[in-house]
Amino acid sequence: MQNLSAHKAYLRKLKKRKTLVFGLQVGFIVFFLFLWEILVRLNVIDGFIFSSPLRIYRTFREISGDSLFTHAYVSTKETFWGFIIGTVLGTAVAIALWWSSLLKSVFEPYLVVLNSLPKIALGPIIIVWVGTGEASIITMAVLISVVITTLNMLSGFLQTDKNKILLMKTMNATRAQIFFKLVFPGNIPTLVSSLKINVGMSWVGTIMGEYLVSERGLGYLIVYGSQVFKLDLVMTCTVVLCVLAGVMYAAVALLERHIKRKRG
Repeated sequence: MQNLSAHKAYLRKLKKRKTLVFGLQVGFIVFFLFLWEILVRLNVIDGFIFSSPLRIYRTFREISGDSLFTHAYVSTKETFWGFIIGTVLGTAVAIALWWSSLLKSVFEPYLVVLNSLPKIALGPIIIVWVGTGEASIITMAVLISVVITTLNMLSGFLQTDKNKILLMKTMNATRAQIFFKLVFPGNIPTLVSSLKINVGMSWVGTIMGEYLVSERGLGYLIVYGSQVFKLDLVMTCTVVLCVLAGVMYAAVALLERHIKRKRG
């Protein structure tokens, strides 16, 4: 009975902490926006360059019809496909490299080099190879996320407990059985971590692609706004971009919570 009361007290304390953290997060955003608006109104910072929450809201209302929805939808669709393809392809490459130590020894240095290469430098080449449509933008998003996914997943696979692998080998387990019953299930948290990273990487790739070649999308609006000095439009698109990226990240966090509940 005493243990049950202590457990309930612990759960109440945990709930209070979560509420406090959420309240502080919301309070920080409200304070930041309020301070931003005040500093602009007092001319401490230049409203033309830095915009302001009120000007962003007005700009959002002006373009919040079909135009903004279309641009946001295009960017989200490109990011989603880049996110999915990059994650699946990167995981598949990591599996192949784990499966064959020869392939790992040959190609791992190239992956490190590719990861350090500025992907935007490949933009003109991608345009020539793929064209100027959505395919080139998705390709850019994939290139940015696939190498990081491969390196993260491969690192997780290689860090699997060697004693457990040895135990399965002594029980005549095949390499496929070792992977699908031990290595991959044990690296589900690594996969979820890669998904979280890929949310940001995919958006980076999409916006970079839209900077280079696009007539639609949030990246296109940001470039257009900067070219005609409509910095309120640039800031508005940036805010929308942050919201969309936050929604994708929240979806991955919900998936992580579901997996933990199922595994626990």
